Amino acid sequence: MNREEIRKNAEEKGLYDRSFEHDSCGVGFIVHMKGKKSHDIIEKALLTLNHLAHRGACGCEENTGDGAGILIQIPHAFLTKVFGQVGVTLPEEGQYGVGTLFLPQDPAQQEKAIKTLEHVVAEEGQKFLGWRPVPVEASPLGSMAKSTMPVMRQFAVGLGEKGPNLPGPADDAWERRLFIIRKVFENAIRFSRMKNWTDIYIPSLSSRTLIYKGMLTSEQVGPYFPDLADPDMVTAIGLVHSRFSTNTFPNWELAHPFRYIAHNGEINTLRGNINWMRAREALFESPLFGKEMKKILPVVRDFGSDSAIFDNALEMLVMGGYSLPHAVMMMIPEAWSGHETMSQEKKDFYQYHATKMEPWDGPASIAFTDGRVMGAVLDRNGLRPSRYYVTKDDLVIMASEVGVIDVPPENVLLKGRLQPGKMFLIDLKQGRIIEDAELKHQ
Repeated sequence: MNREEIRKNAEEKGLYDRSFEHDSCGVGFIVHMKGKKSHDIIEKALLTLNHLAHRGACGCEENTGDGAGILIQIPHAFLTKVFGQVGVTLPEEGQYGVGTLFLPQDPAQQEKAIKTLEHVVAEEGQKFLGWRPVPVEASPLGSMAKSTMPVMRQFAVGLGEKGPNLPGPADDAWERRLFIIRKVFENAIRFSRMKNWTDIYIPSLSSRTLIYKGMLTSEQVGPYFPDLADPDMVTAIGLVHSRFSTNTFPNWELAHPFRYIAHNGEINTLRGNINWMRAREALFESPLFGKEMKKILPVVRDFGSDSAIFDNALEMLVMGGYSLPHAVMMMIPEAWSGHETMSQEKKDFYQYHATKMEPWDGPASIAFTDGRVMGAVLDRNGLRPSRYYVTKDDLVIMASEVGVIDVPPENVLLKGRLQPGKMFLIDLKQGRIIEDAELKHQ
């Protein structure tokens, strides 16, 4: 008996009330705590995604999904190989950024977008290294997904003669320059008067992370992207998401993961968050951007989903100099006011940051990464549970529920669940889990 038959049967018996039915997205990650990269992480992440299929949604066609995807670390050996196959030589790891560009089907608009991006890279003083087509296997997709399917191109950007030409540590400055390039390109496309400008989108442009996603079901992600089956495709982080869209129509851009997060839930304070962000933009300043601050405004793509807009705001804070955990704490604070047992220093932290950023309240469970740390947090409502396992061979597995990966009981080091307002963080450089109290004390 399928779901509709069960529902109809229950309604006829008079014991069913639609108001008690709840669905939500599926989010999960698998991480090697010591930062050891392998193809096995990708295989396990895709298996996790397949086991979260019941949390995603599909349209009137079972093979047209609401969206699914995976975020991994930059696989240097793989990218060197596949870009080399099209005559593009990549520099050393960390000295280039790789992005994916979603393009409309119209060849004329593709050409205009491609030339615009190459021009922006040159204007920002960096080297455009080249393109490669992203191979896809579209035959399993439904007609609705195929009708809106973008043409995907990966591209590489190398350091210019003056480097990133921004203050701060070199690797962070390079990420910031790639961020500026993407934002300048987005604005150029937005004001280009191109017919299908909203279909032109860069899911990721980074020297640390790479995203494969689309308007797919959970089971379609692996087959759709043959890249993911290549043994040279290695990572220590695999963040996956299966989408159940509740406040926006499905499309290729709004599949998760986004550049920093994958999100399960809703942001119910969204309209106020957007308005406050717009009001603050005129006051933005940072020594890390200097006079280039205006290039990266507006902060949010206001036609995005609540998750996409949250990611836009988080990215701005991180690029502006906050650490990723610090920025997440600003946006998703604990319930601190009137808390009788919370330390005064923590209350002072939240009270101070409340003057800078209002809460982005859910219910929400958010997994976040910048390629160097992997973390997760529940908002203070605590209504989107997530559970994790830590194994004796240094794997950390977290998902919307238990059972996404079979772990022999004798290999389980510890297990637990996210708690409202508490942060769970794995630092791959330190090779350990940083407890909530230690993290927030820092």
